[in-house]
Amino acid sequence: MDLLLEVNDLRCGYNNQAVVDGMDLHIAPGKLVSLLGPSGCGKTTVLRAIAGFEPVTSGEIRLNGKIVSSPGVRVPPEKRNLGMIFQDYALFPHLTVSENIAFGLRHHTARSQQQVVDRLLELIGMEGYGKRYPAELSGGQQQRIAVARALAPEPSLLLLDEPFSNLDIELRERLAVDVRDMLRSQNATAIFVTHDQNEAFVMGDKIGVMNDRRMLQWDTAFNLYHEPNDRFIADFIGKGSFLRGELISGETVNTALGRISGNRAYPWPEGTPVDILLRPDDVLIVEQSPMRCSITDRAFMGADTLYTLRLEDGVELLSLMPSRYDYAIGQKVGIELVIDHFILFPLEPIVETAQADQKLPG
Repeated sequence: MDLLLEVNDLRCGYNNQAVVDGMDLHIAPGKLVSLLGPSGCGKTTVLRAIAGFEPVTSGEIRLNGKIVSSPGVRVPPEKRNLGMIFQDYALFPHLTVSENIAFGLRHHTARSQQQVVDRLLELIGMEGYGKRYPAELSGGQQQRIAVARALAPEPSLLLLDEPFSNLDIELRERLAVDVRDMLRSQNATAIFVTHDQNEAFVMGDKIGVMNDRRMLQWDTAFNLYHEPNDRFIADFIGKGSFLRGELISGETVNTALGRISGNRAYPWPEGTPVDILLRPDDVLIVEQSPMRCSITDRAFMGADTLYTLRLEDGVELLSLMPSRYDYAIGQKVGIELVIDHFILFPLEPIVETAQADQKLPG
């Protein structure tokens, strides 16, 4: 399959300090992807390197098969046919909405510019706003105009750097869906950088989770949640809890809740101390179950309620139940585990030995 963007073994940083180290990223035309991670993990630096704003220490970046960044090559940003959308919209306050959208179309005829502007205003649902100025628009409207302006020159790749971070939560969620649909309707290729996993899941067909300068996992939202390959991802994505246990065999762990078996075998020695990742939907409240615990907290979420459960040994688990089941704080209930995805992590003291001797995953 042809690739629009190839990032191979990328390393870049400042003052001999790597901000991104050993990064790989390959994107086909027409794909929307997200880079997700905490502040300082290197995701924005990756975006700026792709745009040409940051030099590359080692590795390379290719666009349409052509090297645009490497230690000896740096094609200027304006020669890369990229669009970029920032957190602060960066609209020109002295230009009207139409003039902002048409800014990158200076080589088009006036008629052609107007046709593009009219089409994009219709696309973003802002027909009739062409003569207004940015100061007359809401934050959400300004961001829509920023998207339209970036799309106007038909860039081969669109880069979005936390574009909704200045908006309130409800507007961010709605705008993320709208922008995703706009980009898909244009068959655009885009990279969306965010620290918000909900935005990343909405925007990206694939999501890359970054931490500490590296890409940890490149996968679908479903797999990042249910099949994390790294403990950081298990903690960072969604909600969950860990149940301590000891490996009896490759696919069975002895825990405070009894023996738990799963859908895969791990190649670790018998007796290996492990943590089992339990998502809230893995833990069901079942009154007749002999496994008992106490409800210590609850968070009503509309259709569902998230319960915090405490076992007799003090371990806490999370359970997500339909809100039609109403349990009170302090109430003792039974639980059952329904584990379709058997995810284990060795405890910290044995990770290095296990990986060195047996080349274990994760």
